Amino acid sequence: MSDFVTFVSLGPGDAELITLKALKALQQADIIFCPSTVSPVGNMISRSRDILLGLNIDDSVISLFDVPMSKDRSQAILCYKEVAGLIEKYFDKKLKIVVVAEGDAGFYSSTHYISDNLLSKNICTKRISGIPAFIACAALANIHIAKQEEELHIIPGIISSDDLKKRIETGNSIVIMKPSLSEQAIKQAMSSIKKVEIHYFENVGIKEKEFYTQDIHEIIDRKFPYFSLLIITKE
Repeated sequence: MSDFVTFVSLGPGDAELITLKALKALQQADIIFCPSTVSPVGNMISRSRDILLGLNIDDSVISLFDVPMSKDRSQAILCYKEVAGLIEKYFDKKLKIVVVAEGDAGFYSSTHYISDNLLSKNICTKRISGIPAFIACAALANIHIAKQEEELHIIPGIISSDDLKKRIETGNSIVIMKPSLSEQAIKQAMSSIKKVEIHYFENVGIKEKEFYTQDIHEIIDRKFPYFSLLIITKE
């Protein structure tokens, strides 16, 4: 029995990077709501489920919910509302309910739509923190994102070339969470900026797909996938 719904952060993708507290919550859950999406070829895929299975969580307690991947978020928001309604039914049965999110559930996580819907139904929630993707990326590259009095600017993805260049000129460190949303603008800015280090990542946390480079020409030549990230720092 539980008086709240727990939102568990799974970290960046590597099952070993989940916290012990999060793992304990998963192991004790009666049902785990887990996001999935449909690939371009029509297959159902879920990185979150892959992480759970890597932690030896029983597949029978995992309940997938499809999240449409589109710039038009109306269908996704409707999906989250429907999931909240389903969670409410399980909550009324006094079950231990977990909703999982990659990275940290409180950092640019769309699970906040579910949380907000649950709160509107007077269902309490709590959140277990996790390692966000940009922290895992910095560890992979063995870099310090920000030092001493340096500021860190985090861009969720959409930015113009001129705006990015202006931010770089401030000398502050920059993280671009979803560079695929502004790929051409970012590449245009990269071709002219100087005295910075550019770190580009793909699929960090998934060993067989993980990619990292500082080669600006290689970055410009690549097509940014959805799971990509950029860290820009002073030289």
